[in-house]
Amino acid sequence: MIKAWLDFPTYELFSVLVVLYAATGAAIVIASFSPATAQARRRVEGVVAPFFGAVGVLFALLTGFLASDIADRNRQAARAVQSEAGELRNVDALSIASALDMRNVRSVLAKYVTALVDDEWPAMTEDHEARTAESAYNALLQEVSDPRIAQKAGAPVQTALLNAAVRAGSARSERLALASDRTIDAKWILVIVLGVVTQIAIGLVHLNKAGAQIAALSVFSIAVVMALGLIGLQERPFAGDVRVEPGPLTEFANTITQ
Repeated sequence: MIKAWLDFPTYELFSVLVVLYAATGAAIVIASFSPATAQARRRVEGVVAPFFGAVGVLFALLTGFLASDIADRNRQAARAVQSEAGELRNVDALSIASALDMRNVRSVLAKYVTALVDDEWPAMTEDHEARTAESAYNALLQEVSDPRIAQKAGAPVQTALLNAAVRAGSARSERLALASDRTIDAKWILVIVLGVVTQIAIGLVHLNKAGAQIAALSVFSIAVVMALGLIGLQERPFAGDVRVEPGPLTEFANTITQ
């Protein structure tokens, strides 16, 4: 359920939060001032305002932890893309600097980067694999492993090429792992439920005036919707409206020397 909600477009993602917290807020107001609940309300009257602070702080802390986890994953995703593009640039630079003509290496490298941008990136946003990118990477490894490179350009050059290609593959693996990573549903459920509990706490400290309770619940609910909605938009680092773009790889694809 949480995964399906986080996969919604921006408008629908926020709409679910609006409906949820509007419904719970309305239920709290009705329960607080309905004649049918008058006797029960008198039993809980007298809850002091600082009580709300204890619940609110707990909600804020857990929301902050959730936001920090998701933001850290997005930072790692951006670094993985930068690192991958940098290592592929190293392969290109080494093939040019070598005395041996490595046109074949650059040709295979260009096909690999094109497969990453055109095939793997769209597939990655849908949690699918792109076999073309895997095949292109294997072809790149085979090309830089050619024994003739060590014979004609020197072992250090081939070692540097291999190391750069392997590091690029490691960065790609990290990127794919981050693309499929998800925050466990329990964290999201806990934060959402705590938001409702905080609404209840607000209701308990405003049992005497309906206007004050409605105003307090409205302000808090708007803040919760904005905060959780913006955090939810960043749940998937390579999908949605807030995502890491393949900019470094696209730029490199346009500058590969043939």
